[in-house]
Amino acid sequence: MDQHQHLNKTAESESSEKKKTRCCDGFKMFLAALSFSYIAKTLGGIIMKISITQIERRFEIPSSLAGLIDGSFEIGNLLVIVFVSYFGSKLHRPKLIGIGCFLMGTGSILTALPHFFMGYYRYSKETHINPSENSTSSLSTCLMNQTLLLNRTPSEIVEKDCVKESGSHMWMYVFMGNMLRGMGETPIVPLGISYIDDFAKEGHSSLYVGILNAVAMIGPVIGFTLGSLFAKMYVDIGFVDLSTIRITPKDSRWIGAWWLGFLVSGLFSITSSIPFFFLPQNPTKPQKRKVSLSLHVMKTNDETNQTTNLTNQGKNVTKNVTLFFQSLKSILSNPLYVIFVLSTLLHVSAAIGSFTYLIKYMEQQYGQSASQANFLLGIITIPMAAVGMFSAGYIIKKFKLPLVGIAKFSCLTSMITLLFHTLYFPLICDSKSVAGLTLTYDGNNSVASHVDVPLSYCNSECDCDDGQWEPVCGSNGITYLSPCLAGCKSSSGNQKPTVFYNCSCVEVTGLQSRNYSAHLGECPRDDACTRKFYIYVALQVIYALFSASQITLSVLLIVKIVQPELKALAMGFHSMVIRALGGILAPIYFGALIDRTCMKWSINSCGSRGACRIYNSTFFGRVYLGLYLALRAPALVLYIVFIFLINKTFQEKDTKALDNESKLMDGANLEFLSNSEHFVPSAGADGKTCNLHVKDNAVAS
Repeated sequence: MDQHQHLNKTAESESSEKKKTRCCDGFKMFLAALSFSYIAKTLGGIIMKISITQIERRFEIPSSLAGLIDGSFEIGNLLVIVFVSYFGSKLHRPKLIGIGCFLMGTGSILTALPHFFMGYYRYSKETHINPSENSTSSLSTCLMNQTLLLNRTPSEIVEKDCVKESGSHMWMYVFMGNMLRGMGETPIVPLGISYIDDFAKEGHSSLYVGILNAVAMIGPVIGFTLGSLFAKMYVDIGFVDLSTIRITPKDSRWIGAWWLGFLVSGLFSITSSIPFFFLPQNPTKPQKRKVSLSLHVMKTNDETNQTTNLTNQGKNVTKNVTLFFQSLKSILSNPLYVIFVLSTLLHVSAAIGSFTYLIKYMEQQYGQSASQANFLLGIITIPMAAVGMFSAGYIIKKFKLPLVGIAKFSCLTSMITLLFHTLYFPLICDSKSVAGLTLTYDGNNSVASHVDVPLSYCNSECDCDDGQWEPVCGSNGITYLSPCLAGCKSSSGNQKPTVFYNCSCVEVTGLQSRNYSAHLGECPRDDACTRKFYIYVALQVIYALFSASQITLSVLLIVKIVQPELKALAMGFHSMVIRALGGILAPIYFGALIDRTCMKWSINSCGSRGACRIYNSTFFGRVYLGLYLALRAPALVLYIVFIFLINKTFQEKDTKALDNESKLMDGANLEFLSNSEHFVPSAGADGKTCNLHVKDNAVAS
């Protein structure tokens, strides 16, 4: 009998161990799958940010509209965040995350699809690219202009091309794809973190969250690397003969293979969704046993409880709604929380808007290609962001900073980043010397406005199209809008690099060299601007370090300034405000102000204004940096007010606590004395009162 009991016990212990290992394996599988989804999430986000400038050029849209496309991710996120927050914990969380990853990948692929339906990219109004046609023959010089007028595309063909070319409304597919990606990304973080918090061992959840955030940094590394690689590839690679493409990656009309990044990130997201569909809803839940009696008992219990649940459901809904509005009123009446939300809104708006157009800024200000800008950002941003976030957490833990200390540390880092940002203003380069925009066409005088600059005697007889953008760099260091407007009479033909000769406008300002030629493309930046770029990169390293540290600090602050039971609501409302007013609006108004600095707009196949070809780099720099400063300065003021209120609040709490302690002590003494019939002080050996003698008891001091 004892042997039989011993065998049963060993069998039970073995089955319990199997359940534990099964639970452990299920949780580890979930953690591994969630890590891949985090990488997919950050990869898709970086691909969109670094591709926004090329999307702007490909679809011939202004920067403000490109900003709206970028903000569509937040729109999709806001559309489903309430559903995910409310129903997520009640449904199968791993499957919901899997569906989200699948939608995220589908959205990325949808973003890339317009590339396959738009036809070949035409970087010049006179260029009609055909896979078997050499496009260099359509270059317009001063003497070739009459021939070009005869060979231009008829208006009927242009109108047909309007639907298929960049000027159409196919950018809406990119908008919808990015919005779908935002919808898919929504359940990953909240449901993933809650799942870890529910089923991780006690005290291990913070470690797992830290591991996830560290693993997520792989996404931006891959994104910047792929972005740098794809930006070097021509947009129609694999479809056209690349030997016929006469522009280079540094040309303002160059578009890289932006669609490849979205295909890669989309396929990666869809692949990362597969494991979630095979994971259990609850890794600790035992397997169902086929016992008819227990099932019958469960059914009867369910039937008896069903009617009571239905009657209580209506009451619970109204009660939950009432509690929700009371909780919302509680956090919105908290001045610390309101000021913190406003401060972070201004801060995050500045960060999102500036990062969206950072590559455009590096291109226009310092003459860097998109590939070079992506590579440098990948080297600078990722390591410094990781170091900054880790350093902030380490300093808080090392010095055991209280709430006031965390707020002061965050304010200090904000001041340092603002100081380094002001150092960018002296690094703004002078505007390029462009005949017809900043200079007269003869190159001798500057112009007050870039609008309707009159032709000069060196090109007035060429009958040029002043709307054409085919920039050439003269031997005098001045950029001309086209070979025709430079007065060039002949060219080297199909040879690369393409050189134009006998340029009459270059001849006027190049008397010493007598080399009146120009080569295709804009003139490079001078040495002074290149030196400024190196200083800018060095400052960007320090700036990224301190900026990233504020991410950790803001998360710690928001959960400490509200009541513990309101932490989830406070973080959710904070996230909603940041996404709605920061993530959606910031790229739009940043882009709208950047559009105002444009000097030369492209004309698309429909005859309407397309993307900007060249900006007034000085004005661009002042607007870009000034708007960031205009948002960050009041954010810093609000932060100082926030620290003042924290100090005041904690001092009041300390004084109230001391008053309460003294009142409690006085109350205890009075209660003690009232319970005694009488007391008399007695003197000790030194003559001082040291004992209290009570009628029934003696209390020795």
